Amino acid sequence: MTELKERKDMDPEFEWDLTTLYKSDKDWENTLPQLDEKIAAVTAFKGRLHDAATIKKYYDAQVDLGLLLDDLFEYASLRKNEDNGADAGQQMYAKIYSKYVQAVTATAFAEPEILSLPEDELKKITDSDELKDYHYTMVQLLRQKPHTLTGDQEELLAQFGEVFGAPKNIANTLQDVDLTFDEVTDDNGKKTEVTGSSYILLQSSDDRTLRENSFHSFYKGYEKHINTFAATYSGAVKYAAAEAKARHYKSSRAMAMADEYIPDEVYENLIESVRAHMPAMYKYVSLRKKLLGIDELHYYDLYAPLVKGNDKKYTYEEARQMVLDTVSPFGKNYTDTVKKAFSEHWIDVYPNKGKTGGAYSSGTYQSNPFILTNYTGTLDSVSTIAHEMGHSMQTWLSNHAQPPQYAQYTLFVAEVASTVNENLLVEHLLDTTDDPREKLVYLNQYLEGFKGTVYRQTMFAEFEKQAHELAEKGEALNATALNAIYKKLIEDYFGPELVVDDEVKYEWARIPHFYRPFYVYKYATSYSAAVAISEAIRKEGTPAVKRYLEFLSMGGSADPINELKHAGVDLTTKAPIDTALEKFEKIVEEADQIIL
Repeated sequence: MTELKERKDMDPEFEWDLTTLYKSDKDWENTLPQLDEKIAAVTAFKGRLHDAATIKKYYDAQVDLGLLLDDLFEYASLRKNEDNGADAGQQMYAKIYSKYVQAVTATAFAEPEILSLPEDELKKITDSDELKDYHYTMVQLLRQKPHTLTGDQEELLAQFGEVFGAPKNIANTLQDVDLTFDEVTDDNGKKTEVTGSSYILLQSSDDRTLRENSFHSFYKGYEKHINTFAATYSGAVKYAAAEAKARHYKSSRAMAMADEYIPDEVYENLIESVRAHMPAMYKYVSLRKKLLGIDELHYYDLYAPLVKGNDKKYTYEEARQMVLDTVSPFGKNYTDTVKKAFSEHWIDVYPNKGKTGGAYSSGTYQSNPFILTNYTGTLDSVSTIAHEMGHSMQTWLSNHAQPPQYAQYTLFVAEVASTVNENLLVEHLLDTTDDPREKLVYLNQYLEGFKGTVYRQTMFAEFEKQAHELAEKGEALNATALNAIYKKLIEDYFGPELVVDDEVKYEWARIPHFYRPFYVYKYATSYSAAVAISEAIRKEGTPAVKRYLEFLSMGGSADPINELKHAGVDLTTKAPIDTALEKFEKIVEEADQIIL
């Protein structure tokens, strides 16, 4: 494995073009003072939000502020993520984060002030012609009435925004910049560097010595800092618990789910359904052990390719074509936009020193979406591009169909489009081969999706549930407690045939989504919804595609549960989860029948 290059040495052809946001860092700096004017325009409404016309003008000013703030924040965040060790990105991010807190503080008066009006008057205002462009915004606001504090209290809470964000920022900096790992050797004695961005690639090697050594090196690094990670996570959990109590929610989970109006049974149904289908995961673990031909299956064997010697790599150009083939059922307009994403440099492709690990899609209402990846040429890397392109296309379609106040779709539906793309990629590859070895590789990709997104994310959801419950009971949330919770869940979810190495207990510390409370369960529900949608597209064709594209264009204009119902999926029942896991069982059976 070659050493990572510095950012300045990367080929611009494979870097994102941020000039659609700002022409340069200097242009960004010159624009920053405009925020103060827009913040002042919003705060001028304080004490005046008593009628529909004024409330409408306030919302217009808030949208205007939000558009500029989003652009400034986006640019700084993307520049920082290019190289987290570079001063320029860090300084811009620090400046805009401070301005973000200032803006949130400045607008904290509005909701309490509006909600202080009598309920019958609020309902009249909500239904008035003046606020027809913000009707759903007002409906959502009315739901928050029992949980909204006084104006002074909201303003005080908002002022602590930067402080409350510290645990996440500290953990991210520790992971991306300061955490180091020992070099390891492979089966031939060759030394290899271990980094956060290379770890999963190393765990996907068919060299078991390399997998084992990188596993021990990686978690040795986390073990050295596990008490710091426990302190940062405990701080984040305790803040969530304190805010929930202050806002009169029964728990931090109830508060998180109320934001999107998700019934509590959705969370519980997910865990119950997945636990009911544990035998299918145990069978998959057993299948892995058999196909790998090993006496003991360890945690570092869970990402190993099921077909030995399968080290096929795909050029970025090949990945581009595979993604285009995958999305072709969605029609010319969709496909043309994906072509634009590749040709107009929406994507930052390859890893470099200091670059944020993993992958994501981001963007603003006034810009094109941006995709960060750390492309390595594996099938998983191709799948990641398809995944993030799903996010970007939902962002693009929502932004072009909805006004700014309704363009942002909720986190609850955020992983549906990405997973539909992943599933259709695998189905496309399965449809285009009769080779048993290739078929098993693709089935493994499918199985990994289920394992990583339904089972694993539900396991994460249980971890969060237990961690937050401990905090809400006033019990210690230290490394010992967190390690114990996590290790027990690994044992439950993967079953008796997995040898649970002790280092597994540190894995929770590397999951950044835990700093966004009760987010991870949405991966599992979204994956289940995506299975239903992708199956419908394959079976029904045009009618299912039409429903799906309409869903992608809805943004945040309706409750997410109802948006999914429009796409044909009802997550208030266990049916989508059970159906998805029944498909998982069939894929395990199909893989088990292949003889190489």
